[in-house]
Amino acid sequence: MSAQGRFRIGELSRRSGVTPDLLRAWERRYGLLSPSRSAGGLRLYSDEDLLRVRAMQQQLATGLAAAEAAAVAMSEPAIEPPANDTARARRELGAALLGFDETRAHAALDALISRFSLDTVLADFIVPYLHHLGEQWERGEISVAQEHFASSLLRGRLLGLGRGWGQGNGPTALLACAPGEQHDLGLIAFGLALRARGWRVLYLGADTPLESVAGAARSSRPDCVVISAVDPRSLDATREGLIDLARDYRIVVGGAAANRADFGEDILTLTGSPVDEAERLTQLEHRGTLASNSQGGNASDGVAAGAQPAQTA
Repeated sequence: MSAQGRFRIGELSRRSGVTPDLLRAWERRYGLLSPSRSAGGLRLYSDEDLLRVRAMQQQLATGLAAAEAAAVAMSEPAIEPPANDTARARRELGAALLGFDETRAHAALDALISRFSLDTVLADFIVPYLHHLGEQWERGEISVAQEHFASSLLRGRLLGLGRGWGQGNGPTALLACAPGEQHDLGLIAFGLALRARGWRVLYLGADTPLESVAGAARSSRPDCVVISAVDPRSLDATREGLIDLARDYRIVVGGAAANRADFGEDILTLTGSPVDEAERLTQLEHRGTLASNSQGGNASDGVAAGAQPAQTA
């Protein structure tokens, strides 16, 4: 298991149920945690840190003193849930969503969120599931009702995880779907991955007129404006408007349609998975190169505002 830092102490607290103050105390007194540092100097914790915290909690529950519990937790290897458990969790979520079982679906999502980091939930569960759901819909293997139910439930949960994502002191990203574009799940996942890296997120949602994007940008002065589209026609219809907007703001374009877009050097094209590319965008911002249009609009600099989601509004 990789110990690479993924999330900040607030998320570690939420995953483990241990207050940030106590986590810092365990780190300082016993060396329980081994955070890495982001390019901007933020302390980032890993899945292994989370497993150590849970092991510490288990030892404390047996009656050990804190110092003894920490020693035991650090002496035992941090073990991830078995691969078959992960596969079972995916199957459970998929069966509940396609079976219109809201209670069971929420329980499956609760279990994932409690056991894994947000990055892992997005990268290993939600985004792959959305790909699969879209493919099933295109092949006619599921009904429109099933696809709409699954997408609607996941959208609600993801937006719930994004509550408060406009707060903080980090760089600001303004996120919107292109005019006429209804597929927003990938964009929401991208926003959550940005938030986990310290960004402030201003989310406008699906089918947003460029005039509205420009108005929100004038008010918020974001560090970048991300426009997402799955349908290439949505980008084609707004090409000139995006180029005009890029005169005043750093514009990046993502979503499945971005793979076929060519805006030259004025607009950064976003490609790849939401989590990986949120990290790349963060690194560009930390290096001070995001604001420069000289970065160009190619995939090597790119960030995906989300892999292609299910085919629904």
